[in-house]
Amino acid sequence: MDRVAVTEASQVAEARRKAVAIALANGFDETSAGRVAIVATELATNIVKYGTPGEILIGTYDDATGIGVEILALDRGPGLSDLGSALRDGHSTGGSAGSGLGAVRRLSGTFDIASRLELGTAVLARLSGARSTKAPIEATFGAVSVPLRGETANGDALAVRERADGWTVIVCDGLGHGPEAAKASDEAIGLFRRHWDEPPAAILSVIHAGLGHTRGGAVSVARYARGTGNLVFSGIGNVGGAVLSGGSAKRTVSLAGTAGHAARRIQEFEYPMRPEDLFVLCSDGIGTGWSLDDHPGIAGAHPTLVAGVIYRDFARARDDATVLVVRGDAA
Repeated sequence: MDRVAVTEASQVAEARRKAVAIALANGFDETSAGRVAIVATELATNIVKYGTPGEILIGTYDDATGIGVEILALDRGPGLSDLGSALRDGHSTGGSAGSGLGAVRRLSGTFDIASRLELGTAVLARLSGARSTKAPIEATFGAVSVPLRGETANGDALAVRERADGWTVIVCDGLGHGPEAAKASDEAIGLFRRHWDEPPAAILSVIHAGLGHTRGGAVSVARYARGTGNLVFSGIGNVGGAVLSGGSAKRTVSLAGTAGHAARRIQEFEYPMRPEDLFVLCSDGIGTGWSLDDHPGIAGAHPTLVAGVIYRDFARARDDATVLVVRGDAA
């Protein structure tokens, strides 16, 4: 994802330019790109007025709900005391026309928001290249993945493969950061795509054997099958996972080592997981003590919004950062 820091008004134009460039590069026509421009402008302007410092994250999505551009607006401002009023056209506490969030919601194919007093606001807007007339589909997964500030190559990578009975996911954190870390993660994703239907430990073994010519990294693979009620997990290194169920978090066990270079053993672990539960995978760019305890009810939000809140609250400044959030069953 591209990232734009928003601390003052001139950065609104930068967010708009980046969002439009990504839309056009992904086949949006001028009209559809214009909708993206409005959404990016409104979200960045809201941060300047009410939530600095904040940032805009811009990326693409491709899942059962469609293909398009997604924009996350994240801030640590005072939060919204009345979310319903903030989404209503004509409401303003900053002297504007008050149509910002209302316009964003109308123009977006998918819209979600989370706000807590004194903790800030997170807004997700997803836009497709053409307006869809299909009934909305609940997203199974969402993610935030950004490189270390100052780097263009992201040493983290992720992939999701949906199955008839569930899904298989991977997050890779190449050792260090920059182009060489990205090479290791890209190689791991390529191997995952060729072996994703095998058991997690078998996938991880293939990746471990195939990363010897790279600097290696931390890799975790997980699979959920609806009929079993279990998540199967296998990890080497510090890509940490957790099953979020009914307000509690069950952390997964990842064994010490570096995929491609040192792994004393590769083992699978099973964890209970219900269809409504969330599974979260985080690279080392997210603090190990991350929690959603300050955001009751957010587990029901769009997975990308959940990932954005974890990233905003717990990202470390010294590394690439990735959060992948997967719902047990979106059907």
